Parts: sequence; C-alpha cells; structure tokens
Amino acid sequence: MSKILQHIKNKLLNGKLIDFEEALELSEDRLENEELFNLADEICKKYMGNKVDLCSIINAKSGKCSENCKYCAQSGHYNTGVPSYPLIDIQEVLALAKENEKNGVHRFSIVTSGGSLTNNDFEKVLEMIEALRAETTLKLCASLGSISFDRALRLKEAGLSLYHHNIETCKEYYANICDTHTYDDRIHTIKNAKKAGLEVCCGGIIGMGESMEQRIKMAFEIRELGITSIPINILNPIKGTPLEQVEKIEPLEIIKTISMFRLIIPYASIRYAGGRNALGELQQKGFMAGINAVMVGNYLTTVGNKIADDVKMIQEIGLEV
Repeated sequence: MSKILQHIKNKLLNGKLIDFEEALELSEDRLENEELFNLADEICKKYMGNKVDLCSIINAKSGKCSENCKYCAQSGHYNTGVPSYPLIDIQEVLALAKENEKNGVHRFSIVTSGGSLTNNDFEKVLEMIEALRAETTLKLCASLGSISFDRALRLKEAGLSLYHHNIETCKEYYANICDTHTYDDRIHTIKNAKKAGLEVCCGGIIGMGESMEQRIKMAFEIRELGITSIPINILNPIKGTPLEQVEKIEPLEIIKTISMFRLIIPYASIRYAGGRNALGELQQKGFMAGINAVMVGNYLTTVGNKIADDVKMIQEIGLEV
C-alpha cells in the first residue's frame, strides 16, 4: 500500500476528513485500482453499513426547457427528438409511486423540466406531494428547478422531505456547460431548500470533458455545502446536444471517480444515477467501491435497469436492500 493511501486510510478510520491536496495526490498516485476500490468499500461499510437505499423518479413534465445546459436532451435550444409534454396528471404519479413502493423503493421523486415552474404547475405539484404522503409510505423528493425560499417552505409543509438540485460540475468548469444561468444560481436554490428545513440531494455529471482534478473540486464543493445525498451521473451523449461527440470515459475511471467521492465525503450516500449502464458488467463493482444507494427504474430521457434486476444484483454481492 502506498504512503498516501495508508495515510488517508488511517485518517478516515479515525473519523477525520481528508483535504483537497491529499485527495489530488491520491488520484495521481500510481496505485492499483483495486487498492483504491477496496479502501473506498471499507470506508463505505464503516460509515454507511451494509444496506443500499433505492430511489426512483417520474418525469412529470418534459422538454422545452429554457436553459441551455449542453448535456441535456430536454433543452429547448437543441433538437434531440425527446418527447415534450406538460405536467402530467396526479393519478399517473400515484400509480407509478405505488408500483415502485411494492417493488421495494424507499424514495420517490417528482422531476420537472424547466428553469422553474409556473404558479399553476407549482400548486399542482403541492397537491401531488400531499396525495403521495396520504397514500404511500415513501419518502418524497422533488426536482423542480430553481426555487425561492417561500416555495421551498411550502414544499416542506406539503410533506416533501428532500429537494434535488445538482451543481453538475465544479464552479470553475460550469461556464463550459451552461450560460443561461450560473453556478451561483444553483447554490442559491440549494441554500433556499436547506433554509426551509429540507434535506438536499446534490451531485453532478462526470464525463463532460472535465478533468479528474475538477471532479475532485466538485466533490469538495458539495462537501462544503453539507450535502449527505450525492447522485453520480455518467454522461450519456445525446444526439443533437453540443456534447454529443464527447468521448465516453472508461468504466474503471468512472469507478475511480466514485471511490474518490466516497473518500472525500465518507458519511454521505453516494448514489448511482443516470448513465450507469456505461459500466456494463462492472455495475456491481461500484457497490464494492463506494456506492451505497441507487436510482432504479427509468431516468428522465434514458432507459435504466428493471428494479427487480437491480435488487438481485445488490443481493448477489451480499448487500441488503
């Protein structure tokens, strides 16, 4: 075991956090991948135990987004062929939530496209949350774009427990992926949600042309925000978006990035999210390298794994759902 790996192991096992320079040195160290993955797994088990949290989402309003995020199939700035529709009916939301609950899902999130909802749509989402709280035992989440403190408070009062709003990448790289809003705009929404008493789920996308150092910076920025639920998305280059020609990153680099997030934020739920099919047969490996949560079912504009298949995969490696 290399000196830096041993140093970080000792630090984390003694309840201390590593700093940016230590994380960067570890990422550049020529250690075997398995050593890094094994340490991430050990730290994950120490802080998070042996259980895996399952969440699912519903794409409740799709397409025609006014923002120009270069990775996004739902941006109105690009021609991607993704279906576009207004806010769906409450009964459709309830039906999917109940089906997912039967299949062992713990959390359910209402996700809508666009920078923020109209007043009318926001009121309808509040009704959805109240209905879900009354008719299911699921923990309820939402991702509704930018929100004010007042809206965050109303979501909390309606029964929402967690608000999802990614930073997507580190601050220094953000202008490379979007210029219709800023990184600081995203931070503002996250702070509004936290001020209202909501938990916040905040992660990002890897594979958009950023460096490993920039991924590490993103992890530290998320840690600084006090986030304890972190979805890791892997870019699925969508035809028609500015990032359609981006070269896909290798599976082992994806898992290395996951391991680095685990070592930087050892106490958080690190969650497989969109794009994990890029790992192919190595999906299981992530659960032995820092992952302790997973988004199941289909994603916003891409197809995911069947819930039963994910549960089987998790149980095969000795973890509990």
